[in-house]
Amino acid sequence: MSVDDTSLVLPKELRPKDNRRPSRAQAEEAVRTLLRWAGDDPDREGLIGTPDRVVRAYEEFFAGYDQDPTEILHRTFEETDGYDEMVLLRDIRLESHCEHHVVPIIGKAHVAYLPDRRVVGISKLARVVEIYSRRLQIQEKLTAQIANTINDVLQPKGVAVVIEAAHQCMTTRGIHKPGVTMVTSRMLGEFRDNPATRREFMALIHNQHNGGLSNV
Repeated sequence: MSVDDTSLVLPKELRPKDNRRPSRAQAEEAVRTLLRWAGDDPDREGLIGTPDRVVRAYEEFFAGYDQDPTEILHRTFEETDGYDEMVLLRDIRLESHCEHHVVPIIGKAHVAYLPDRRVVGISKLARVVEIYSRRLQIQEKLTAQIANTINDVLQPKGVAVVIEAAHQCMTTRGIHKPGVTMVTSRMLGEFRDNPATRREFMALIHNQHNGGLSNV
């Protein structure tokens, strides 16, 4: 038995992992295999270009693997005139994919933090959401990743993240329950320890849903 053959007799968890990224040609061939497995002919006219289109779509769907969200937050501003109240970016469009079935998760994220001497450009908060959502995800992990990264890099007095999303793994397959929204939250610092701060954050989110800022 050669050295290369030893992996065949090892338990799965002890076999060496191959982390090399497949080539584009291998990815396209994998799509052709799935098309054949589904019962169709990848060589018919309507499907000839599908493997290429699917691979290009995957490059967009999962672009977050090639980006570092911590780098996005490193440029901050200290000229705030002492501003230390909540910064909230709400209704950030979120498009991700379930890691269990590779089907879309569609929703929105609300992200807030309490600055401690420095602030970051608001587009950067949306970029952090974008980068983590452009990976295979479960919503609970996605929520924690966004909050933890903002907390670790900015070191604010507190961070709050709420995500509301619909999962097509339960709306278009399986239990088939459309119209169901999953809500997850991650509260750190003042948002976890101070009920008044947490209530203010939740009120600002819910006020938008009830018709804007007229009552704030």
